[in-house]
Parts: sequence; structure tokens; C-alpha cells
Amino acid sequence: MSLPNIADQIVRAALVEDQTFGELLPQLMQATQTASPAELNAALPRLAEGIAEAPPNLGGWLAVVTGACVEQGADPAPAGAAVVDRIVDVAAAAMAFADAWEQSAGGRPLPSMQDEQPSQQIFDTVSTALGDSAVTAMMSWFALPQFAMAGCTVLQMAPSVRAGIEDRDFHAFAAGKAAQHLGQMDHYQALLRVLDGERLLVLDRASRHGWTVTIGGIGDNFQLHMLLAGALIGRPGGLTGDRPAPEIIAAFLDADAPPGPPVVSSPWNLVDAHGEWIWNEGVPADVPVVNGTRVVVIDPPSYERTFPAGRRFPLMPATLRVEGMHLPEDLDAWWPHIKPATR
Repeated sequence: MSLPNIADQIVRAALVEDQTFGELLPQLMQATQTASPAELNAALPRLAEGIAEAPPNLGGWLAVVTGACVEQGADPAPAGAAVVDRIVDVAAAAMAFADAWEQSAGGRPLPSMQDEQPSQQIFDTVSTALGDSAVTAMMSWFALPQFAMAGCTVLQMAPSVRAGIEDRDFHAFAAGKAAQHLGQMDHYQALLRVLDGERLLVLDRASRHGWTVTIGGIGDNFQLHMLLAGALIGRPGGLTGDRPAPEIIAAFLDADAPPGPPVVSSPWNLVDAHGEWIWNEGVPADVPVVNGTRVVVIDPPSYERTFPAGRRFPLMPATLRVEGMHLPEDLDAWWPHIKPATR
């Protein structure tokens, strides 16, 4: 049986909660491993319907399969968008379950999402507080790890899905609440903050030169730091210093880190237009906007920062393009808005 046919059958079973779902799931997973790209792409729209409409405990497994298809090169839309949209509802229902449990369980710890299963006893504990929504809330609690895993895969590998998220702050708020109970939702929330096609103005305080760069798929400021070094050191009109080796730059772009991985050193201190440090543990979205543009200022390093080569999100390729260089006289209107470093 072809992958699209299996996908159609399992979605039919999921929508009516038929027991054949459990029999078809291994077949679906096996079929995705040998399917052609055309078959993967043909199956995903049907899986998207199941993700959107099936009960969360079944939709979560369809989401996991969707993530596997995307990893194998399938077009992530529209199934990827269905995963991201459903996570909001599943996370909200899971948090309702957590609240009801804390009200009604007499101090007993919350059930483990990974190590326990829905049960009559768990349902009875929350049913009074949740009423008719108790089943959905309980199933969402146990399905959240599957949705989180699939969501992290989709957001890493699908810039189009990231770009299509409406009301990203609402998605991030839901993910942030769920991250209190499931660590992977912290990664999911961070992925929601990834910037794509974002222009930054990079200013070198010492030379008064500047550059406009466009970034995408950068998971943290460690990565931003090293990609700026790769782009600006040694280029005509660029900065002096030791440019990272090509294999190191590649590890921060789209390649696997060399074995080890090697420890790299940041060549600068980065601050924002207000003089506040841009912490490596943060993300480019933390950099404040000034006059419609995020501004990064390069200062000499105040101490040596070292960290392992590689990306926080290994499945997410990054880009950093230098769009243009600005001479000191081009930046006269900018420097009055730039404060000295606060440290």
C-alpha cells in the first residue's frame, strides 16, 4: 500500500478514534522511511487534516510522522503549519489540565507526560474541575511531547512556516507557559523568536564604519557573533583580526560541527544602541530596534569568551549576508543615537 493511501486510512481512523489507528501507525512510520519525495508530499496534506481535527493523543502521533517526513525533505507546508497551529490549542488544554490537577490532587505530583498514560484515576482527579473538557485536557497533557518534538522539527526546517505564523507573541506566550512543565517547549518558544529576512545595522565603534547585514535562521547570539566574524573580518573594507576557519563558519551556518566540537573564541564585545551588552545566550530578536532597525555595535572584547562550535538548533540552516558597507560620513546621523557601552 502506498504512503498516501496509508495516510488516508490512518486519518480516517483518527477522526473517529477507530482502534485500527494503532495497527496503521507502524505501517505509516515504515512507509515514510522508503517513500519517494513525491509520495511524501502527496501524503502530507492528508496528515495535516488529521493533525488539525483528530483528538490530541492521535493527532500528536500524526504530527511526529509529519516531522519525520519534513526531515526527509518533504515540503513542510501545509502540514507544518497545521502542527504549529494545533500546538497552541494542545498547550492551552495541557495547562488547563495542570491547573486542575494542582487544585484537585491533594498535593500529588503531576503525572509524567513521558512515563505515564491516561487513566481513569487521572481523569477522575480533574473531571470535577474541568467538566466536559476533562478528556481533551488529559489527552493534551500526554500528547504535548509529541507535538513539541514535531513543532521543533518543523520550525527548524521550514522558514516558510516560521514566516507564516500570525500573532507570534500569542504562540510564544502559550509555549512559555507549557515550558514550565516540558523543557522542549522552551526550545519551541525560542524557535518562535527566530528572525528571518531581518536587516541589522552593524557599527564598528573604533573605525566608525558600518554594514547592513540580513540574517535568517540564527538560533542564538553565539551564532550571530561567529557569523559576523566570518562575514566582516578580512573582507575589503572590513575588520582586521583572525577570521574563523571555513569549517568553523560552516558549523554555524549549515554543516555539522567538526568532531570535538572545537572551542572557538569571540573576537568582540557586542552591545546595542543603548550601550547594553548583547548577551551570547540571548537571541537576535532581543536586540532593540532604533529608528526601525536593530543596531549591533562592535566593541573590543572586555574578556575572552569561548564556546563550542555549532548551532543551538542543528536542523536549522542559518544565513548572514552583507548587503552593503557604510563609510563614517554615511553614518553621521546614526551616531548621536548610539550610547557608550555601560560596562
